[in-house]
Amino acid sequence: MPQARVLGRGRRPFQLVWIIPIVAVLIAGWLGYQALITRGSTINIGFATGEGIVAGQTKVKHRAVDLGTVRSVRLAPDLKHIEVAVDMTRQAEQTLTDNARFWVVRPRLTIGNVSGLDTLVSGSYIEMDPGAAGAPRRIDFQGLDLPPAIRSDEPGRTFNLTANRIGSISSGSPVFFRDIVVGEVLGYDLGDNGDTVTVHTFVRSPFDSYVTGKTHFWNASGVSVDLGAQGVRLRLESLQAVLAGGIAFDTSVEPQKAEPSPNQSTYPLYRNLAAAEEAGYSKRIKLVTYIEGSVRGLARDAPVELYGIQIGLVTGVQLDVADNGSSSRVVVHMEVQPERFQDMSHRGVDDAMPITQTLVRRGLRAQLRTANFVTGQMLMAFDFQPSAGAADARQVGDEILVPSIAGGLDSLTNSLTQVASKLDQLPLDQIGRELTNALRGVSGLVNGSDIRQTLQSVAFASRELPGISRAITQTADRSGKLLVSVDTGYGEGSQFRRDVARLLAQFGDTARSVRLLTDYLNEHPEALIRGRTDRSRN
Repeated sequence: MPQARVLGRGRRPFQLVWIIPIVAVLIAGWLGYQALITRGSTINIGFATGEGIVAGQTKVKHRAVDLGTVRSVRLAPDLKHIEVAVDMTRQAEQTLTDNARFWVVRPRLTIGNVSGLDTLVSGSYIEMDPGAAGAPRRIDFQGLDLPPAIRSDEPGRTFNLTANRIGSISSGSPVFFRDIVVGEVLGYDLGDNGDTVTVHTFVRSPFDSYVTGKTHFWNASGVSVDLGAQGVRLRLESLQAVLAGGIAFDTSVEPQKAEPSPNQSTYPLYRNLAAAEEAGYSKRIKLVTYIEGSVRGLARDAPVELYGIQIGLVTGVQLDVADNGSSSRVVVHMEVQPERFQDMSHRGVDDAMPITQTLVRRGLRAQLRTANFVTGQMLMAFDFQPSAGAADARQVGDEILVPSIAGGLDSLTNSLTQVASKLDQLPLDQIGRELTNALRGVSGLVNGSDIRQTLQSVAFASRELPGISRAITQTADRSGKLLVSVDTGYGEGSQFRRDVARLLAQFGDTARSVRLLTDYLNEHPEALIRGRTDRSRN
């Protein structure tokens, strides 16, 4: 029988097919090593809802760079929120601090903002804001329901604005400076007693340098319609402010002349631009006057005018009744800003008393006047009344008392009362009796027999007038013919006229001879006896 023998008991040659598994092992090892050196910590983030979050797909990003991947999404034991486990990269290790914030980026449409439209294609993801460095390390976080208004690395400063009410201002409302959006509202909270609201506002750099100690903030929300003493005034900051509310600010002095305010400075938030402008006047002179009559339509913040120019505001209207009820009046408190006057901004409050006394002695009086006939609003006007009686200004507490005169409806009522009083003093009964007697005499005269006879005579004469007119016409014709005959017989060219002229000349010569004879006899009366001699002739 043939014997079997074993072949190839020596070294077998290397097969190329083994290269593929070897390379696969090397790649797997390399990937495992890379995963080990790049993998960071696993953190937990709590969210109100898991909408848009998918395990193994949803990424954690910062500035569009992946910093981690969601490992799992599970419901919390209390069933009120979800817990998301995220495997972070080693690159994100240094950002996992107390200052880090997380929120889900998804499409959001609000009144004032549209964001997250890119996630319609790429899907939702978790955005991370690392915050300031140096905070303690942390792995458990609570996610934000809404994206933060300002990122932690954005330069700028935050200011706190206090107001009684905020209107339509909300988180994300814009902040305007000279109609430019320079920041936004971060949020708001109530005071300890609930009587004030603090609005946290962020202003971006470099616009935050315009916020100084002379800056005034006001509510620029919606459309402002003012039916006041200046008529109907309509103002809106922008369409964005109309829809989402807004805050505006301005500085009354040049920014380079004042130092910027520090971070977290507090400012009052005025209700509108007019109130903010009023706050720009630092000096106040307090005045008071008494009105004895109705002040309907006069309210707080009503203008105070001099020569039709606003110089201040009404700060209060109060009713003052004596303890025994013997008198009553309305007390009107006012504030005048001396900075509204030319060359008076340098004067202090102490100079107000002597100046006011001088003006009152010249006839300055306070008067209530109608500012707007449509709304019925009233204002306090100062004017000089030359006919006003003697009066003087005096100090009442910290206010200066200025005398007043009736104005508005009271002035019209007083005028009508005076007219009625004068009419009441007239002897209307006597005038009525005399008018009755006069009318009775006129009636008797008109209806008397003399008047009737005169009218009859006039009627008869009127019937005879045509005949009289013809007679007068004939007489005139005859007179004309007579004048023509006289002119012909005795006119300038007639013989009669020439003879009369010669006769008159002879009468003149005779008169001169008689005058000469008379003069001679007056001088020589002896000539009547002796006759004319040579001596007498001399």
